[in-house]
Amino acid sequence: MAETAAAGAPHVPVDDETAMRLALAQAQLAWQAGEVPVGAVLLDAAGQVAGRGHNRVITDSDPTAHAEIVALRQAAAQAGNYRLPGATLYVTLEPCAMCVGAMLHARLARIVFGAADPKTGCCGSVLDIGAHRQLNHQTQIMGGILQEACGDLLRRFFRERRRKDLSE
Repeated sequence: MAETAAAGAPHVPVDDETAMRLALAQAQLAWQAGEVPVGAVLLDAAGQVAGRGHNRVITDSDPTAHAEIVALRQAAAQAGNYRLPGATLYVTLEPCAMCVGAMLHARLARIVFGAADPKTGCCGSVLDIGAHRQLNHQTQIMGGILQEACGDLLRRFFRERRRKDLSE
């Protein structure tokens, strides 16, 4: 399926599972680069891929280069605006506080994640930032899309990393 519609071609809606599979492909790129395998894809209000990213914190020596931030930056640059109303960001792991904050500032309509993060997740696991009604923007948050596939990728990565650490 095409990720963006060609001129004159009809737009094919992307469902949540299809979009999460695109995010999983980004997570694989992170793994190949030696990064924690988290991937993100941002669909604009029309359902077109506007940004994609994978963890790059080691590669870029940048603690803010989480998959979500990379995708947000790409989409905002494409739109020429830091606000992305109507957009949905798909990410393979529950976002941290920094990423949820950035998504709220971008005025996303939805945040969709795969696996929960019991250590740093801020969409219900450790904190539930989106539940605070005093915030000036409300975003729909949904978790558990392809949860097993997303969680399995992370478990396999860390299992492999532990084996390497033990053999060194």
